[in-house]
Amino acid sequence: MSIVSSIRQQLVPITPEGYPFIGAFAFVSLILFWLWTPLGWIGAVLTLWCIYFFRDPPRVTPVRDGLIVSPADGRISMVTLAPPPHELGLGGTPLPRVSIFMSVFNCHVNRCPMTGRVDKIVYQPGKFLNADLDKASADNERNSLVISNQTSRIAVVQIAGLVARRIVCAVREGQPVGAGERFGMIRFGSRLDVYLPEGTTPQVAVGQVAIAGETVLADLRVQDPGRQYRAG
Repeated sequence: MSIVSSIRQQLVPITPEGYPFIGAFAFVSLILFWLWTPLGWIGAVLTLWCIYFFRDPPRVTPVRDGLIVSPADGRISMVTLAPPPHELGLGGTPLPRVSIFMSVFNCHVNRCPMTGRVDKIVYQPGKFLNADLDKASADNERNSLVISNQTSRIAVVQIAGLVARRIVCAVREGQPVGAGERFGMIRFGSRLDVYLPEGTTPQVAVGQVAIAGETVLADLRVQDPGRQYRAG
């Protein structure tokens, strides 16, 4: 294996959404170097952070029917019952909801939780509260998707956070999607909520670290009575 091939294998792909930002950070860094070298080094560090933020690493997704995988990298911040966003027209019955909080250090590429079809996409303007707060689900800017297949229907909601100012959704209504496929991202720090079918028992716990496209949030084919967790 050549040195070039070895280096390419070690490099993590960058999502196309990030190239304008990386270019802007790099350009400003050059100006800062010209003005004052210490400022230039600060700009260089921020440029490297920008490259890190927009990374898009490959993932290995379990594809068995009934598995719901995490749509985002981050920390499980809430596992609760809550009504889905009113704009989706899914009724007011509280559903199992798993919330994943993404810090500015997490990969922000979002992936589909299950295989199916995008039935509905609704953008809702709102505030930019801390995405880790429970009321962010109702008050913050968000973009909601309903995904269904022959047996199940779920909702996944992209929620802008305190720093995030841009929600990107790359799918459209009626489009078929596969579990683990990329469907968008949020810049810079945010949260995703997944609303599961009524009666579903989530298989994750608050504080657990989730990996987009890999961590199983729930198994709709298994009547799991619930799991116990411990921190170690």
